[in-house]
Amino acid sequence: MPLVRLPARVRRGQEVGVVAVSVSFDDALREGFVRNLAAFDRSSYVAPSGTSLRAASVAVTIVGDEEGRACFLITRRASSLRRHAGQWALPGGTTDEGESPAEGALRELFEEIGLTSSAADVIGTLDDYPTRSGFLITPIVVWGPATPEFTPDPTEVASVNLVPLEALDTPDVPRLLPGHEPDRPIIQIPLYGRYVHAPTAAILYQLREVAIHGRATRVAHFDQPVFASN
Repeated sequence: MPLVRLPARVRRGQEVGVVAVSVSFDDALREGFVRNLAAFDRSSYVAPSGTSLRAASVAVTIVGDEEGRACFLITRRASSLRRHAGQWALPGGTTDEGESPAEGALRELFEEIGLTSSAADVIGTLDDYPTRSGFLITPIVVWGPATPEFTPDPTEVASVNLVPLEALDTPDVPRLLPGHEPDRPIIQIPLYGRYVHAPTAAILYQLREVAIHGRATRVAHFDQPVFASN
């Protein structure tokens, strides 16, 4: 099962350059994240009357890599899966009956990639995000280890990828496309020649805005492409 540690790169047109400035995985960064997330007045989504959404949560996990950089963790889903096969994803899924969003996210983090975390590692929560496929996702921000080890479930995960945080803080993030509704553009994040789509793109963009920059940026209005709901 491959573990991919990707270098941070910036794509400008056809050019690809290495980002010079890196973000270190250290206590100062964690304290800044905790402070910014605590100050953020997160939004809980209320579904319109007659609409039913299944509760789900994802683990937005920050870990270190071999160079001491702070990275977010993202997976490629297995091609054999019935839903969202081969797509970029954050570890997560439907919350079980009686579970809190944080408990569900930590459970899925362990079940999908074998990373054990506890409630003490949860440092904040981002806005709820309703999906086209009928889920209401609660993103849980988790502070992981400096030297993580993974045991991915091959039935769910094709690869585990560590991406330096600065890859989210480039001029081409986010990429917005016209949506099906004028006030709901489709959000994407360029990532090494491919694109991360919503809901993952929306969640990662809000991670950048809130946790890194302390900006109360909302993302629930960003749409996802139709194929991302399959």
